[in-house]
Amino acid sequence: MKRPNIKNILRDALFIALPLTMGGVGMSSCKAYLDKAPNSDIEESTPYKNFRNFQGFVEELYNCIPVVSNNDYHTCFNYGEDDYWEPQETRLFARSVDYGDFWGYTTCYYAYPSTLRGGNGSTSAKSDKANLWKISWYAIRKANIGLEQLNQLVDATDEERKVIEGQLYFFRGFFYYMLMEWWGGMPYMDHSLSPSENPTLPRETWQACAEKVAADLDKAASLLPINWDDEPYGKTTLGNNNMRANKIMALAYKGKVLLWAGSPLMNWESHGRNNAYAVYDKDFCKRGADALGQALALNNTHNRYELAPMDQYNDLCVVFNSKALPGVKEAILQENITEYQGRWAWNMNTDFRPQSHISAGIKCWPTANYSTYFGMANGYPIKDATKKDAESGYDPEYPWANRDPRFYKDFIIDGEWCGTNGQGLEADLATGGKDREGANPQKGCYTGLMNSKLCLKLVHNGNVRDNYACVLSLMRLADVYLLYSEAAAVGYGVKASTSTNAMTAEQAVNVVRDRAGVGHVVDKFTGDTESFLGEVRRERAVELAFEGMRFHDLRRWMLINQRPYTLKTAFQFDRGPGFKPGSTENAVLNLREEVLVERNFTSRHFWLPLPNKDDTYLYEGFEQNPGW
Repeated sequence: MKRPNIKNILRDALFIALPLTMGGVGMSSCKAYLDKAPNSDIEESTPYKNFRNFQGFVEELYNCIPVVSNNDYHTCFNYGEDDYWEPQETRLFARSVDYGDFWGYTTCYYAYPSTLRGGNGSTSAKSDKANLWKISWYAIRKANIGLEQLNQLVDATDEERKVIEGQLYFFRGFFYYMLMEWWGGMPYMDHSLSPSENPTLPRETWQACAEKVAADLDKAASLLPINWDDEPYGKTTLGNNNMRANKIMALAYKGKVLLWAGSPLMNWESHGRNNAYAVYDKDFCKRGADALGQALALNNTHNRYELAPMDQYNDLCVVFNSKALPGVKEAILQENITEYQGRWAWNMNTDFRPQSHISAGIKCWPTANYSTYFGMANGYPIKDATKKDAESGYDPEYPWANRDPRFYKDFIIDGEWCGTNGQGLEADLATGGKDREGANPQKGCYTGLMNSKLCLKLVHNGNVRDNYACVLSLMRLADVYLLYSEAAAVGYGVKASTSTNAMTAEQAVNVVRDRAGVGHVVDKFTGDTESFLGEVRRERAVELAFEGMRFHDLRRWMLINQRPYTLKTAFQFDRGPGFKPGSTENAVLNLREEVLVERNFTSRHFWLPLPNKDDTYLYEGFEQNPGW
């Protein structure tokens, strides 16, 4: 086997959009960080001598946060069983995933994460920031350089010195976690390589690597403030501090990485793929719950973040004609906002609507099976979308009635009003309807549902459509509640408090349901941990739908290769008598579910293969993921 060299990644920053100056430190021009927002870049002749200059050096780490939602004209970031794209489209990594070709992230035109860019992207700024492999190693090196240069910071207060150091530790841990989420355990570089030094560290197990990430994030939490706006050094950038690294953010990510380390895949992988370990590690989950509980307790005291009210629920991802970013006060950390005002407006609207509404675009539809996770308003799950259930009250003759309120926020159903050109159009999604695949085999709706979480129900066309903006949260408050619920249930039990928070696992998931106006977890699911975890997993599917989270969850739970999670299905149905446009209580006849694709995954699909190009080759000891 050929053993190339990863030295170029770990020593020479490959992210060509960020040029190297100052002896290998990537910088970009600006006079002072204090005049700019968190995605700015700074260049100074001596980047370490005082707080202003050193913070300018740190600013580029914020600029390394990846673009997830849209980097090349169209979007492709949901790889679970949640989306189904038009089957003839071959340029999407989502389609490659469906057919088991995880190498597609290096070859597909539309992919996140990606390692294949250069000339084809809508802009190089967006494309480079979707190259997660390169940008993460670049940021890790930069964080290490900053930590090594802390002794050069002579003109700063103690608090300024702490916040510089805290950000560097946070970003080193954060970018290692981003790599580990897709590719598994990595060699943990805690220093920058000199020009004469060759990397020799082998890949570590996921759990060993997670311990070092958690230590970095714990160190960051001890140094960072809760809110930059309350600190003297944050006053000059007041209003631009929302996404800056802070104590709650660091603790939340520490808890997340520990829960991930305790999840079945990471436990199994870290113990030599021994099936006896294909279960949760209780100790890791307990520690994760403690960190997450501490983050939530601090937030409750300081009100740093808030769950958005339901009338602003769609504002978590997409806003129209607004000067404010999506995310409301719930977003803890968002994707890179580079060119956010223009990257969603056109193709993103066309991608989520049939050709009868908007002619252009690659068409993407939410799957029928995924919609079934959205249970009933009374809190009961739906067992089978084609069968009546007296316990929950679900009736396939009225499949859209009395559902979880988030169902109506995230989906457009048959007969509902949506529109283009500012005019209302009726969605004709029944079998044989004008918006279905039968009417237009290439651009019609295959699944019987349309997405309204990523594309608002009234889609404006023409120049007005430029006013749409989408920014995804990499972490938001509802996610933290659900992470805490899962970790606490495994580590402490469903109804027990943790060492850092009086809230139980059951109470945490119900906080999220209360915001949505959904009934609490039904008692029969709270008697044992395994039953409860089934509801937590369903709650994550619902609350975080279409936000790029599902693929990672299915893999860490070791469910991605198991039925029914390998299926993508469509609803076929006929309109019943007394149909009324816009009603959620229309009768439906002959509701049936048909399989569109079944994904044939094996254990090798738990991880993406490491990229295998000239600038990302492996050295001896830095092994490829199994099966690739």
